[in-house]
Amino acid sequence: MEYMKIDIFANHIELTPAIQDFIEKKIGSLSKYAGGVEKSNARVEVSLPSRHHHNGEIFYAEANLNFGGTLLRAETENKDLYAAISEVRDALQEQIKEFKSKKLDARR
Repeated sequence: MEYMKIDIFANHIELTPAIQDFIEKKIGSLSKYAGGVEKSNARVEVSLPSRHHHNGEIFYAEANLNFGGTLLRAETENKDLYAAISEVRDALQEQIKEFKSKKLDARR
């Protein structure tokens, strides 16, 4: 299994070791879908948006994944930071599956 390089950035929130570990596990688990892809790296940003929400704190998560020369991107907002990170991971997973399916169809 290839190792995925993950760069993590946090804005307006403290990047605790627990948050960092969670991101590395969730986004790093995408490397199992990278079979046949030479290099993958991800840039993950989590933040508490500076604009004020009337419904309390809303966390924002964004991930850009360079997957075999193609940029895959996902972003989400959620009241729970961990749920936002999970949603971004799920969206990237779907994009990877679509990307690999298109490549396979092109070879046929």
